[in-house]
Formats: sequence, structure tokens, C-alpha cells
Amino acid sequence: MIDVKLLNKTTQVPGAPGYEYKVRGFITEQIKGYVDEIYTDPMGNLIAVKKGKSDKRVMVAAHMDEISFIVSHIDEAGFLRFQPLGGFDPKTLTAQRVIIHGKKDIIGVMGCKPIHIMTPEEKAKPVKLDEYFIDTGLTAKEVNKIVSVGDTITRERTLIEMGDMVNAKSLDNRVCVFLLMETLRELKKTKIPHDLYAVFTVQEEVGLRGAKAATLGIDPDFAINLDVTLACDVPGIQKHETITDLGAGAAIKILDGMTICDYRMVDFMKKTAKKKKIKHQLEILPKGGTDTAAMQQMSSGGSIAGGISVPCRYLHQVIEMTHKQDVRDCIDLLKECIKSMATYNWTHK
Repeated sequence: MIDVKLLNKTTQVPGAPGYEYKVRGFITEQIKGYVDEIYTDPMGNLIAVKKGKSDKRVMVAAHMDEISFIVSHIDEAGFLRFQPLGGFDPKTLTAQRVIIHGKKDIIGVMGCKPIHIMTPEEKAKPVKLDEYFIDTGLTAKEVNKIVSVGDTITRERTLIEMGDMVNAKSLDNRVCVFLLMETLRELKKTKIPHDLYAVFTVQEEVGLRGAKAATLGIDPDFAINLDVTLACDVPGIQKHETITDLGAGAAIKILDGMTICDYRMVDFMKKTAKKKKIKHQLEILPKGGTDTAAMQQMSSGGSIAGGISVPCRYLHQVIEMTHKQDVRDCIDLLKECIKSMATYNWTHK
């Protein structure tokens, strides 16, 4: 169905926003030989080009950064304070291990004031982000030899299989990095109609920054973004609130909090999925944005943009969960869209 071992490796390479160089190197090793050209732009986006029969440009993007932290202070006892890089729900940090990427990688644990000595008022309130600290188990002298202000911190959690699901940290958005790498591999010997720019973008989690720069540089005619989306198909959620369901197939984005996808791209994806018998569902995400917005708006005159999303439970936690068949369906849909893009009538109604 999918290469779970490769997906696991893809989730484990550190890549905090602005510090994606290790994951960029990993991706480069995986995709060389599948495309005609690979380069890195000044912003740090990794761009792989597969030549097509025409000079029209199709940009497909998956962001390679993961929500992380950065060291902001080391106190006299060696405890670390930090700033988030990306959006965090503070309660998800309790009892978690992290990796501090200093002169060498060391493990730390997220700590906060013990409940045993909290006042009744403190117990009644959720712990705030700035009340957490990181304990490395080392003395202040040892910490200062290894860690400096400005070092990045990523979360520590390996991937496991749970029935038909995979569960790991950073499936947002490493599952789509995997998806795009696998698509390039499977298209290696396929002639495609338009030039394909497969872009692994930086700094999505802090404001779509890499996609903006990459889109300006590529100026695509068509754009497809790859990202996870909410699967709220869990107890306590009404059916109309679920967004997507795990196991119901690739999600074709209609809109999110920053983008109304081009109706032509939505129609093209729906027809392609139906024709190729690829299981799919529709995504309307009322809040939250993705690189789709940057890709749609930052090209000359705008691009014909849309998105293929992987349904995911427990977003921005270390227990993100996706369905293996949904990932396979997303690979198949992306592949077929790239291959048949020249067959659709893209003129406005």
C-alpha cells in the first residue's frame, strides 16, 4: 500500500521552520534520479523539476517544516525557556520529550509546576505556554557547553502502525513530503504534458513564507498544494463538524481559511478521481490556512490553484494519525492529475 519505513524516516528528520537543511538533504537523496533538475532557492525551498511537453508550469508543493521551538533563555540552574515556532495548544506539551539540537542532539522533557503544590486557583486554569520549561537532566555547566540561545527544539516520538493507521509526530506535513517523493518516483518513466515543479517549501508553519517566495520565482500556471487537513471523526463531534473522515479517501480542497480554490481545479480533480475510480471526499476547512493561498496569489495574475489533503486526526500533537489507504489515494490522485492536466478545458465559464 505505502512504504511505511520510508514514511517513518521522513517524520524523524528534524526541520524546524527556518532550519530545514537536514530534511532538505534527506529529500534530495530520496528524489535524485527521478527528475531533470534539483535546486534550492535563496529562501531554502527545495525545487525539483521534471520537464514536460509544453512550457506551461505546474507547481506542486508540500511544506517540509514541522512545528517546533527555539531556545530563548538558559537559567542559572540549566533549565531552558523557549519560544514556539508554529501553533501549539499548551496542554499538548505536558509530559512530552523533546530533542534540543545544540552542538549535539540531547533529550529534554517538558516540565511545569507540579499539581501537588498548585493553589486551587492555579489548578482551575490551564497551564500557559510560557509556564513550561525544558529539563535536560544536565547541570548548568554541561548544558551551556552544548546548548545556546537560538538552538532549535523538535518533538521526540517515533511512528507506529495501529491497524490501518499510522501514528506519529509531524505527519503535518511529512506525510505529504512522503506523498510528493513517492509521486516523483512513480512518475519517473512517465511523459507528462507540462513542466512539473515539485517544491518542498520552508516556513509554512509560521506564515506560508517559503511558498510565497517559491511561487514568485516559478510563476506557475497551475498549482496544487499538498497538506494534511482536520479529521474530526471522533466522539463528541457532530457530523457536520468533522471536515473529513479517516478512510474515506483523498480530500479535494474546496476552501480553507485563506483560500477559495479555483472552481475549475476542483472540478478537474473530482472528474479525475471519478474517472480513475480513486476514493475521495471534499474538504471545506473554515479556519486555518495552507500554502495553497500563497501559490494562488503570488504568481503573475494568479494561478489556477487547488489542494489535495490527507485527512489527519489530532493535528499539532505528537500522536497525529492518518489512514494508509488515504495516503495511497492521494498519491494516485496527484499522479493522475499531473498526467491528464492538458486534457481539461481550463477556460472560464
